[in-house]
Amino acid sequence: MEIVVRPLTKSDWNSVSKIYKEGINTGIATFETEVPNWQQWDAKYVSVCRFVALVKTTVVGFTVISPVSKRHVYKGVAEVSVYISNAFKGKHIGETLLKKLIEESEASGFWTLQASIFSENIASINLHVKCGFRVIGIREKIGQLNGKWYDNHFLERRSSKID
Repeated sequence: MEIVVRPLTKSDWNSVSKIYKEGINTGIATFETEVPNWQQWDAKYVSVCRFVALVKTTVVGFTVISPVSKRHVYKGVAEVSVYISNAFKGKHIGETLLKKLIEESEASGFWTLQASIFSENIASINLHVKCGFRVIGIREKIGQLNGKWYDNHFLERRSSKID
């Protein structure tokens, strides 16, 4: 199966929003409960380092980064989001996307990528570790979803290319 990775554009929003909704529905991908509209979503994420993965002509996953702070000193630190269509999980699409994101984020001047992942989301934690992230710690009861408190594993990857 050939996986093609290319920049995410507004024309991908229909597919991306469906994949995001699948993530919401798992209950362990995000604390969000509704898919935002394109304008809200677009404003949340950094304009560079947005990618989709395609199998044939179908968008099967995406990755984006969001700033961790508006302060200038943190301009090179971003939080990673990776979502894969349920029908394509376990096919190395997340790894392909995350490796591309790491490469492009370093080229764009990002020196640290971080991820907050539900502790129950073992596959995502393992994916990030496989791609060079390390577990910094566990944030206990960091957020509530549908009346239940959840812990998040907090991971980071520091670029070896940027001093």
